[in-house]
Amino acid sequence: MKKIFLFLILLPVVNFAQYKMGTVKLGVYDPSSTGSGFIIGYEGGNYIDESFNYGWSVDWFHKKYTDQKLVREFNNEFGFIDSELNELRARTNLHDIPVMFNMTGKFPVAPRMDVFISGSAGIEMLLIFYRSFQNPEDDNFKSAFDFTWRLGAGVSYQIGQRSEFIAELAYHSAKPSWTYEVEENGRTKVFERSYDMSGILMRVGFRFYY
Repeated sequence: MKKIFLFLILLPVVNFAQYKMGTVKLGVYDPSSTGSGFIIGYEGGNYIDESFNYGWSVDWFHKKYTDQKLVREFNNEFGFIDSELNELRARTNLHDIPVMFNMTGKFPVAPRMDVFISGSAGIEMLLIFYRSFQNPEDDNFKSAFDFTWRLGAGVSYQIGQRSEFIAELAYHSAKPSWTYEVEENGRTKVFERSYDMSGILMRVGFRFYY
């Protein structure tokens, strides 16, 4: 009898420990280096209790742009005669994929509505297709990595027993980089290709529980 009574007491705790969720998010991301663009992501996790969950997330951001910082460095180093060609040399096709560990706290504010705050940390991977100085017509490939972190807040609205609509605003920080060598007139110049991916995230999504 005591074992049955103890099981009934611990049952809600066990249920929350086994309570899992998944979230599909999409919205706008505005990193300093590239300018704003579309971002999509997925978050999975587990609930410890009704107010706290932890888990993981992966996002994908894609942007084609011209690296104006690199254009200025080329113009300053080699002159403005080839400024239009330098624009072509600085064209970049970038895929940004942060993989992060997340923790989120929820606080009820109204029937069916909660506010939440979240913190994340992980690794940021950039897949970069870029044009070289010597051969600006063809793509070259490079990858870059950096530690990344994110702080955010938002609201969630319960749609059904196992589904929610969410909206969030977050600040994301990362700055992957790599060195870039240019040979011109018998001399070698080393440039640092730095990608400041810090910026604001605004997203909406749907969360489901299972």
